[in-house]
Amino acid sequence: MTDSNLNEISNKKLAAGLLGIFLGAFGIHKFLLGYTTPGIIMLVVTLVGGVLTCGVASGVMGVIGLIEGIIYLTKTPEEFQATYVDGKKEWF
Repeated sequence: MTDSNLNEISNKKLAAGLLGIFLGAFGIHKFLLGYTTPGIIMLVVTLVGGVLTCGVASGVMGVIGLIEGIIYLTKTPEEFQATYVDGKKEWF
């Protein structure tokens, strides 16, 4: 892995991790990683499910986003690339 590729992966990992922690309920971190379907699922569950369940569904999606953000930030850049960039692991 070249230095520029490692920097790019590190930046993507940091951005996805922080977005997962702060805006995880809306699935923004999923869109950043190119996972459109899971991002849409999280967004719809947060918005529509949140209204129908008085915010419970939004809270659950927020917790999922928080957990995923922490997982992203604790991986090494090599692990992150192998799991989420090359491996296309969409959830956790």
